[in-house]
Amino acid sequence: MTVLAELVSEQWEYRELLVRMTARDLLLRYKQTVMGFGWAIFMPLVNTAIFSVIFTRVAVIDVGQPYPVYAFCGLLAWNFFASSLRFAIASLTSNPSLVTKVYFPREIFPFSAVLVSIVDFAVASLVMVGLMLYYRTPVGWSLALVPVVVLALVIFTAALALLVAMGNLFYRDVKYLFEIVIAVWMFATSVVYPIGRVGGRLGLLLTLNPMTHLIDGFRAVLLNGRAPDSAFLVTFAASVALFGFAWALFHRAEFEFAENL
Repeated sequence: MTVLAELVSEQWEYRELLVRMTARDLLLRYKQTVMGFGWAIFMPLVNTAIFSVIFTRVAVIDVGQPYPVYAFCGLLAWNFFASSLRFAIASLTSNPSLVTKVYFPREIFPFSAVLVSIVDFAVASLVMVGLMLYYRTPVGWSLALVPVVVLALVIFTAALALLVAMGNLFYRDVKYLFEIVIAVWMFATSVVYPIGRVGGRLGLLLTLNPMTHLIDGFRAVLLNGRAPDSAFLVTFAASVALFGFAWALFHRAEFEFAENL
């Protein structure tokens, strides 16, 4: 606990650098693009349209609500998660001069990747609101729990961002394996279809996927008007523990970063 308290204190001390780094990464991501922040909306909309055709015309499934709302909600959370890790994985290796020559908390790099993706998440959330209004999705008291679910998602994502950024620094083939893992992971998560439809041992195995419980919790409070179930609470607690472990491990290994760049 003492180590984590020191890490939080140091991060707070360098908070202005984190803000500036996030602003820089946000500017670089959309520099010389025609659509700019429109990409944060365009990609989940295209994916929602594709999966809507598949699961309402080809392989019809009943999700208990308009499928486009169901799919976009899942893709909104998943795109934040995948985008954060995709940018975090190269955050250290793409900044060798800063990592090796200037002292500051190195976790600022993966944290910056997560914060930039939060901006994209916020922009795409406007479309989520529009879809809910269009399909007349009822809302209730559970909307007050949305920040709690988003916080759990951010903590879990930040923990993995620290691990993949550190892993890719020591073993450069991590970034290639990541693309395979993230593609398989998406279809092992209840992003575009309910994992509960998968039976047998595979279905039991998929219930161990923490992203499923985070996305199901997001849908529960946003679309279903209820609190997340107990599996979400367990995932939230496990995410906090994983975040503390990943941050401490990252801090312990950062003294070897320079010699591996």
